[in-house]
Amino acid sequence: MARPVRDGLLLGLAVGLSGLAFGAAAVSAGLSVWQTCVLSLLAYTGASQFALAGTIAAGGSLLAGSVGAILLGSRNTLYSLRLANLLQVRGLSRLLAAQGVTDESTALALAQPDRAAARAGFGATFASLYLTWNAATLAGAISAGSIGSPQSFGLDVIGPAAFLALIWPRLSAGGTERGVAILGAAIALATTPLLPPGAPIILAALAALAATLASRPGSAS
Repeated sequence: MARPVRDGLLLGLAVGLSGLAFGAAAVSAGLSVWQTCVLSLLAYTGASQFALAGTIAAGGSLLAGSVGAILLGSRNTLYSLRLANLLQVRGLSRLLAAQGVTDESTALALAQPDRAAARAGFGATFASLYLTWNAATLAGAISAGSIGSPQSFGLDVIGPAAFLALIWPRLSAGGTERGVAILGAAIALATTPLLPPGAPIILAALAALAATLASRPGSAS
């Protein structure tokens, strides 16, 4: 088995297990089992789904929860712009590929040395994560009343830990990428006490924008 495929399958399996926490949290917040499962099937973006469930659990409206979820999911649009040139998916397959754009599939694809490896890693991560996430969502939703607090499992740390493992080689290389990471982390840490979960990550993307503008010809003049 090629390394990108193996890494993608393992990453998807590990991160997808956090769907158990989402399924339990969503049903505890008031969603039905079928509503919870449809949300995972169609929305398929963990941070947005948790934000929606959290808003409803706190007494917020479905509209408010949906707006927050859409805001958090907007980062996938930026990922898609980067991946479009790398993966070069054509025709109707672009719709399927768009569904598979997540933090994990993007990071694994970008970590590959060539287009073929990137496409293999992206596809393996998408397939593994999508299937595991939805299966875990169903299991969590059905057993919501018997597994206790979803937070007690600590599943929310799996995604960030796996993502950090993927990008660590780039960060350890130093240079601009390390500077972007440090600035992004500072933005996220500074805004975490002030903003809803997930929003600081979106703002952290400003670090990459700042680096891009700084690297443009004539920016130092």
